[in-house]
Amino acid sequence: MSNGNSEELASEPLRPSVASGPAPGAESSAPQSQAGTPAAKRPLWMWIAGGVVTLAVLYVAIPRVIVAFKTVSTDDAYVNGHVTFVAPRVPGHVVRVLVDDNNRVHKGDLLVQLDKEPYQVKVDIAQASVGVAQSDLLAAQAKAQSLAGLAHSQRYDMTHAIEDLNNQVAELHASVAALQAADATVIKTKADFERARALFETQVISRNEFDAFQESYSVAEAQQQKAQQDVYRIRAELGLPPPAKGEDLAKVPPNLDQTFSEVKAAQARLQQTEAQLGVATTFEQSPDKMLADFLKRDPSGNIDTIVAQLLKAAPDVVQAGAKLSAARADLSQALLNLSYCDVAADIDGVITLRNTNPGNEVLAGQELMALRSLTEIWVDANFKETQLAKLRIGQRADLDVDMYGRHRLFKGRISGFTMGTGSTLALLPAENATGNYVKVVQRLPVRIDLTNYNPDAASPLFIGLSVTPYVYVYQQPTGPDAGKVLQPPMAGIAPLTTVTRQ
Repeated sequence: MSNGNSEELASEPLRPSVASGPAPGAESSAPQSQAGTPAAKRPLWMWIAGGVVTLAVLYVAIPRVIVAFKTVSTDDAYVNGHVTFVAPRVPGHVVRVLVDDNNRVHKGDLLVQLDKEPYQVKVDIAQASVGVAQSDLLAAQAKAQSLAGLAHSQRYDMTHAIEDLNNQVAELHASVAALQAADATVIKTKADFERARALFETQVISRNEFDAFQESYSVAEAQQQKAQQDVYRIRAELGLPPPAKGEDLAKVPPNLDQTFSEVKAAQARLQQTEAQLGVATTFEQSPDKMLADFLKRDPSGNIDTIVAQLLKAAPDVVQAGAKLSAARADLSQALLNLSYCDVAADIDGVITLRNTNPGNEVLAGQELMALRSLTEIWVDANFKETQLAKLRIGQRADLDVDMYGRHRLFKGRISGFTMGTGSTLALLPAENATGNYVKVVQRLPVRIDLTNYNPDAASPLFIGLSVTPYVYVYQQPTGPDAGKVLQPPMAGIAPLTTVTRQ
């Protein structure tokens, strides 16, 4: 059986075996892939492409790595800025609206116009009131001038009354002296008459001589009676009571010139006039004291200067002047309200949120539109609290705005830190006193002011844009308050003054 099999095998043609390897001719054309055999070389373009990619990666990565080591950055930042809400200061009817959303305006540009006619009427009424008040003031000044002249005359009248009283006192003294002389003459003529009568009875002298002595005695008695009546008359004119027996007829009270009726009447008239000029005196005040106090109103005692002061301070003049001031204030307010009909821009900026149209009735303080500033903008960067250790005021920052990418890099400077994290300043601050506290890294808003920013450039910034700030914490801070964390108190702010009611 084995022989038969061998014959069958010998009679079959020979076939190549897969396990025996490739044919000799194929070995020379196929590369050797076994270990230890050299591989074919890669194309040159692959090496060049790989080198270019590597250089590009290094070109991009190395600066980023360097910046990452030199700066502190956050992606939680955005552009912020002031917004001014435009509102009328007086109510009225909207006549014109001269701007629309996204219009750029300058400070002082007219935005909205209200109907001016009602306010013009109020201005006319106020002007008429000013005219009436001016007329009243002129009338009050004329009246005060007349009263000043009257007071001047009455002051002289009171002085003359005192002088007349002094003259009467002097006349009383003279009359008393004349009475005393008359008394002496009566005594002498009486003695002569008695001697003459004795001589006449003894017929030493004649009847004619006796009659002459008798006549002299009678004349002396008559003159004595006349002198006595003159004294009584003057004392009555001076308001003195009848003298007691043996009283000195020339004696008068020491302050008679201050209490005499005519002097007091002149003083009362002067007080009445001066009261209308604003000079207050009492009835107990003596005339001399009244005149002295009046002259003390001016250090030099110049009556003209005192009168000029009284004319300005006269109650009627002051009252009329106050009414004129009130009328002028009303006119100023009316003119001011009229000017408020023109609603102008208070800052340079761009109009947003316009919500008024001609024909609307608006109230004072009602928001008509918003005005966003183009220059008063900054970046609010919410850094983690773990990044704040090296941040200081004055540090330089590069601002990468997502809107422009790396095509435009803005420069900035840290100007301050918000006194509270975002969670504490939120509308509903977090309450961590529940016993289940989980520490969360907080973020503190840091304000970064733009430096050398020009809104008219090709790359303006808009409120709310996302920003990635890079703060160079290892560079020396510059500018105001450099290196500080807290800003100093602002200079130039006036302290609050308390107004005390009189």
